[in-house]
Amino acid sequence: MAAEVAGAVEIRGALARLRRATGLPIAFGGLVEAGRPRVRISELSGTNTMSLRSLAVTSGNGLGGKAVALARPCAVTDYSESRQISHEYDIPVAAEGIRSVLAVPVVVRRRVRGVLYGALRTAQPLGDRTLGAAVAAARDVEQALVVQDEARGLLAAARPEPAAVPAPEGAWEQVREAHAALRALAPRIADPGLRAELLAACGLLTTSAPGPGATLAPRELDVLSWVAAGATNAAVAERLGLRPETVKGYLRSAMRKLGAHTRGEAVSAARRTGLLP
Repeated sequence: MAAEVAGAVEIRGALARLRRATGLPIAFGGLVEAGRPRVRISELSGTNTMSLRSLAVTSGNGLGGKAVALARPCAVTDYSESRQISHEYDIPVAAEGIRSVLAVPVVVRRRVRGVLYGALRTAQPLGDRTLGAAVAAARDVEQALVVQDEARGLLAAARPEPAAVPAPEGAWEQVREAHAALRALAPRIADPGLRAELLAACGLLTTSAPGPGATLAPRELDVLSWVAAGATNAAVAERLGLRPETVKGYLRSAMRKLGAHTRGEAVSAARRTGLLP
């Protein structure tokens, strides 16, 4: 359920961006239902009725179903008259007054995860610029879903097993890499609930509660987390989307706060104080 909510947030944002970029009066979309070959329309933008709300679009049926089945964008100039699609959904589409429509699939790791629609109430071709903007909006959703998938995978791997025996040093290296990856992903998560869960999981991965006086800024801790996992400054910069000089600045600041003179001393001090696993 949390994944569906987070996905719906991304769909909603993409529809707003699509309308701003194209001037289309109507946009709607939804995600593929888990375990079922159909898209549930959950998000509406610019509609006058609720006829499309919760509509289940089966793969292969209608314009959106065709986009799902082919895993590529599809468009028609006049929905009700088009011979390129089947017409199971003519009634709700006509109720909204829709004529020209495009449908762009959201594809993650070769699997369709959702569909974005843009529409007009007049029968006229939707040009390449409009289609390009719709594809760009779908790519934004795809990237967000990839990040969410990675975050949930890391969360699942990070949760401790009940009555777990002390982990060998090799396992701790994996924990440290997971901690650094979770902290790097957190700022990229739009859904506040999932972002808070990621940061809470980071706290669970540390060996103890932070001691008194152990205060690092979030970015300082992000940098130190990757340093603890063995990353060079250049690798840290690439992973966090920062300049190498900025990484050096954060690292110097963290070392000063921890009373350390080297990278290794800073990592050891952070572990002693419970800031790092």
